[in-house]
Amino acid sequence: MPEINTSRLREMLAQVVGPAPWYWKAFPALRSPTGQKLVWTHHGEQGPLAYLVSLGAEEEPDKPLLALNTYCRPFPVTSEHLGIWCPEGSTLRLACFDLGRMKSFDFAEVAGWFKQSTERIYAATAPVAEFELPLTLPAGLHKIEVPPELQPVEELIAPGSYPAANQEDPAAALYVFYLHAGLVEVLPQKWLAAGSSDPGQQWIARAARDPESHRIFGDGVRIRSFLLEDDGQHLDRWMDEHT
Repeated sequence: MPEINTSRLREMLAQVVGPAPWYWKAFPALRSPTGQKLVWTHHGEQGPLAYLVSLGAEEEPDKPLLALNTYCRPFPVTSEHLGIWCPEGSTLRLACFDLGRMKSFDFAEVAGWFKQSTERIYAATAPVAEFELPLTLPAGLHKIEVPPELQPVEELIAPGSYPAANQEDPAAALYVFYLHAGLVEVLPQKWLAAGSSDPGQQWIARAARDPESHRIFGDGVRIRSFLLEDDGQHLDRWMDEHT
């Protein structure tokens, strides 16, 4: 295989969506079905809307359609549907919203309580589809029931925690959803053993697949940009050490 150009991957990584609010600038550009430009807004680190990331029409920034708490990641599904995934307890939750049906709400509805809440997603309109995946699945490929609304997405790589039975076991995994096929592949990260990392302080924030080499790469909180081996479970190299 030709040498992988990690400088190219680092450029791609800058555009990969990570968790709200830290990576909000990489969130996908959106338009409503009527053509309105929708914009993401980060509400800073102070005040009643601290750490909130909201989505609303560019012309009506005070009328949000959606609010995201920490650790949420949005992903485009179709021109009319927006997906959100987030960790919720011992599961990963995937939800799909119809951008044409979403109703606006007042910031007063979320001010003050949302950051401290266990709720990750707030909207005045319920999602058109959602499902949860337990984080206890063993390594390998698993059949899952995917709502039709989310099936247009071919691949979604979701970093998450992984139940470690001992200090040598992986504390993190990549959950690779093949939503169009109704499958998920669980890839425990064997280079992130529970005994050598602190999942509360060191965790993978985002990951993507290189379309040329098909390798997975990513970065995280207190984790430098990395490239995985072909199996998607072992560390090949730190990308900031190679060109």
